[in-house]
Amino acid sequence: MTFQLDKTQIAHAAKLLRDGELVAFPTETVYGLGADATQYQSVARIFEAKNRPSFNPLIVHLPDMDAAEDYVIFTEAARTLARAFWPGPMSLVLPLRHDAGLSDLVTAGLNTVAIRVPAHPIAQDLLRLADRPIAAPSANPSGKISPTTAAHVMDGLRGRIAAVLDGGACTVGLESSIFGGDPITLLRPGGISKEDAEKVLGHPLASTPTPSTPNAPGQLASHYAPDARVRLNVTTKGSAPHLGFGEMPADLSLSTTGNLIEAAANLFSNLRQMDELTRESGEDHFTVAPIPDMGIGLAINDRLTRAAAPRP
Repeated sequence: MTFQLDKTQIAHAAKLLRDGELVAFPTETVYGLGADATQYQSVARIFEAKNRPSFNPLIVHLPDMDAAEDYVIFTEAARTLARAFWPGPMSLVLPLRHDAGLSDLVTAGLNTVAIRVPAHPIAQDLLRLADRPIAAPSANPSGKISPTTAAHVMDGLRGRIAAVLDGGACTVGLESSIFGGDPITLLRPGGISKEDAEKVLGHPLASTPTPSTPNAPGQLASHYAPDARVRLNVTTKGSAPHLGFGEMPADLSLSTTGNLIEAAANLFSNLRQMDELTRESGEDHFTVAPIPDMGIGLAINDRLTRAAAPRP
C-alpha cells in the first residue's frame, strides 16, 4: 500500500516497524527502507528485500542528537558537525556504545555505526512514533538507482515490503554525506559539501582512506546503476541518448542553467528516464555531460562514477 500525509497512517506505519515489518519512508535525500534496528530478523529482511550484501553496513535513523547519544560516542568534531547540520542530509560514523542493543547486521560486525537525523517531517513523525532506532538504506534493489519518489520504491520493491509513506519527491535527491573517524574524514560525499563541513570545523578534513571492505554505506565500486551502460564526461551529443548539463544539445538535462543543486535533485530520476530513452533508442548505453567537481558536484560525480563502473 502507499500512504499519504496523514498522522493516523504514519502511526500505523510506526506500528508496522515495531512489529518487525519493513516500511519505506521519505527523507530529504532519498526514500529509505526502514526496519527496527534492534530486531535481528527485521534487519535481515532489509538485506533480503534489497538483495544487499551483508558486509555492507546500514545507517540508523534517529529523531535528534539526544537519541543518538544512546547508541554512539561522539567525538568533538562529530559533535560540532551534528550541531551544525542535524537534522539534515548528513550521517556520522561513530564508535558504538557497548550497550547500544543494535543488531550486528546493522554494523556489519564493526565497532562503529552510521547515525543520521533526517529533516523530512514525515521521517521525523515516523521516528518519534516508532520510538525505535530505524535502520534504513535506500529503498531500492541493491546496486540500482536510488528512489526519490514513492513510485520509484514500488517499481523496485513491490511485494517485498509492508508499506510506503508517500511524501512526494525528495528535495535533495542524493544520499547523505557521511563523515567519520578521528581525525574526521569524508567517507561518502552527499548532501553536505566537504567545503561546508570544513568551514564549520575551522580546518581541512583529513585525507580519506580507501577501505578494503566498506566501513560506511555507499562505498561499493558499482552502485546506483541503471540497466544501460553509462559513458561519462561526453561533451557533445552523438547517436546515443545524452544527459546534459548547462546549455548544450541533449535528450534530457540535469540542469539547463548549470545549477548543481538542481542537478543533484534531478540525478536519480533523470538516470531512470535515460534508461527508458536508451531502451527506446535501441542503443546499449547513454552518455553524460561533464559535471563540475566542486560543492555538491563532488557527490554527483561520485554517484555517476559508481553508476558507470563495471558491473560485478
